[in-house]
Amino acid sequence: MRLVEEVFRVTRSFPADERFGLTAQIRRASVSVPSNIGEGKRRKSQRAFVYHLDVALGSQGEVEVQLEIARRIGLLAEEDYQSLQKHAEEVGKMLNGLIASLERDAQ
Repeated sequence: MRLVEEVFRVTRSFPADERFGLTAQIRRASVSVPSNIGEGKRRKSQRAFVYHLDVALGSQGEVEVQLEIARRIGLLAEEDYQSLQKHAEEVGKMLNGLIASLERDAQ
């Protein structure tokens, strides 16, 4: 959730002509991470939960790429990029750890 909050905070400063472009994409991808975690947790099987965690991990990867794009094209200051990238990496590590743990438990 902190990643989502930070993405929304930082993208407020993106140009208005990006509102339906990169701004919308990065916001959607960041929101997709906790949304898929929540949806998967509500499913009745661990297998479905792991599937949704994997989808969340894919969205986290999208966020990382979109942050890099925003930095490279000058929409995102280096300081904001570094902070968001760190948050995104932490989320990815947590998701990978949880997926690995659940898969070990399933064996």
